[in-house]
Order: sequence, then structure tokens, then C-alpha cells
Amino acid sequence: MKKIHPRAVRKILIRAANWVGDAVMSTPMIRAVRGNFPHAHISILAKPWVAPVFEHSPHIDQILVYEAAGRHKGISGILRLAKELRTYDFDMALLVQNAFEAALISFLAGIPIRAGYNTDGRTFLLTHAVPMSKEIKKRHQIDYYLGIPEGLGLHTFGREMRVEISVPDRKRSAEILRNLGISEEKGMIGINPGAAYGSAKRWPKDRYAQLCGQLRRSCSDMPVIVFGGPDEAQLGQEICQLAGEGCFSLAGQTNLREAISLIERCRLFVTNDSGLMHAAAALHIPQIAIFGPTDHSTTSPADSASRMIRVPTPCSPCMKQECPLKHHQCMKAVSADTVLREAEQILK
Repeated sequence: MKKIHPRAVRKILIRAANWVGDAVMSTPMIRAVRGNFPHAHISILAKPWVAPVFEHSPHIDQILVYEAAGRHKGISGILRLAKELRTYDFDMALLVQNAFEAALISFLAGIPIRAGYNTDGRTFLLTHAVPMSKEIKKRHQIDYYLGIPEGLGLHTFGREMRVEISVPDRKRSAEILRNLGISEEKGMIGINPGAAYGSAKRWPKDRYAQLCGQLRRSCSDMPVIVFGGPDEAQLGQEICQLAGEGCFSLAGQTNLREAISLIERCRLFVTNDSGLMHAAAALHIPQIAIFGPTDHSTTSPADSASRMIRVPTPCSPCMKQECPLKHHQCMKAVSADTVLREAEQILK
């Protein structure tokens, strides 16, 4: 593989991952890009729901939004996007996303150096194809992404994840809490009962409600905030109704930047395997992550303040979006009392 000379690279395009958690776990790789190309102008191409992860990053100069459901939809949209990217005169594209489409877009955009894993039959579109091995696939996702600069002979600069929060973000989160009548001084407990990937990753709502009620009784001065997206608004309301006083749902009422800024204020965060779990880890917030069908060896929260709870079952990890056996045993095996004991230890 031909060596990339940093001084010859003036403008870089990074094609971001498509999931919030993956985007957070790719931040050490992005830091490595900045470290190797300190004088380059670095842009990142991201889907709209992922782009907020990179706001205020010291390693990103510009965010470009890939509107796959809008003006970049379909073949004509891809051609339009490639034409738009041509105007930036990029010297190099680094593809965090492994899809054929990512390589095709960078090729059509006329970017001379195109680097990424040799996956999805796209090797012929890449000028610098990093070999994918069985060992790399078994790595934690952070190290998996770091394998790209490593494979290109570049330096890496640690594996710590980072998500930046601005002063306006913090002011907005304080305003949200004031509107709920919550004092900032008391602190709060956050729970995240949803998961974008599918229902198999969700700990049962009655367990979350039971946990919330127990935490309110043992930590009566701290409110419990339910996090989640628009699809989880009803779930949040149901949990609060079951948990009772002191439990507030913001599910479906905050954008990603607001949710991340609110997580920063939590003294404890309890969550399924999700994008917000990785955001909490990047913020070093004490958290309990409940795992079932997903592979904890590759996607566990990578922070010493995080604790993971899982009960091994014969069928997990199955990596399925919905439980194929319809019993959700790997998640139901985690009791509310087990999570409560861990939570009380953290809060003490």
C-alpha cells in the first residue's frame, strides 16, 4: 500500500458512521486523523441524526449533512451529493462507514485518495484498502475504527471517546430542568429504556418502572428523568405512570444535543445498549448498562465509570433486532433488584 504523506493532504473528508453509538465510538479515530494531519481542513459527512455528535469537536472543521431521505435520495441524489463534494476539492476520503455506497460517493466525487476497510465488494473503488481480518472483527468497536489509521501506517492517540458540550447546550439543559421544576443542585438520575436497533435490546418497562420507584424511595431528593426519542414517548409516559411521583419523561421532547447535555448532569444513568450509553461513557458519567442480545465484547461502554450487567443465556448474544425465540430471556434474567444494588453502590 502506497504511503500517505500528511504534508500532501490539505483537505480531508471523513464519512461518518450511521448510528449515534458508532459515531461516538469513532471519535478516537477522528482524533487520530487530526493528530496525523494537524494542518488539514477536516470535514465530516454524516446523516442528520448523527451530525450533532460532532458539533463543537476540536478535530472537525466542517459538518456536511448527507440528506439520504431528501435531496440526496436515490441514484440521482447520490450523483447530486458527489457533485456537491467535488466543489470542496478534497485530497483524501476516510471511510468510517463500511458500505459500498460510501466508497462509490467518494469515487464519483473525484477524491484522489480513498481509504477504508476492504468490505462490501468495494476494494476496486479504494486507493488504500485496509484488509479486514477475523481478529479486527473481534475488536471492540473503538479499536475496530482505530484499525483504519493503523492499517494506513498512521499514528493513533489513545482510545478515549469525546463528545463536546457547549455553553449554550448547558444553558438549554438548565432551562429544560427549570421548566420541569427540578433544581440543578439536587442532581438527577437518568434512565434510557429505549434502543433504536430493536426491541430485543430493551429491558422490560415494568423493570424500569420498578427500579425508578425503588430509587425514588432510597434517594428521595433526586428526580428520575426518562430519556428517549420520538418513538419512545409513550414508553416514557407509561414508565412514569407506573413509577409514580418524582419521575419525569422527556422521551421525544429533546433533540440529541439536549439529551447529551442533560446526561452530563446525571449522577447515575441506567440504560440499554444504545447510542446514549456511549455518549454517557464519553462524558464519564457513572452508568449501568444492561446487555442481552448484543455482543458486549465489541460494544460495551468503554469507560471506568460504567458498569455492565448481563446474565449469560444459551441463546445470547444472538445479535437479532427482535427476539427470535419470543421469550426475551437474556433481558428478563436481569432483575430490578440486581440493578438497584449496583445503582445504590454508585450513588453512595
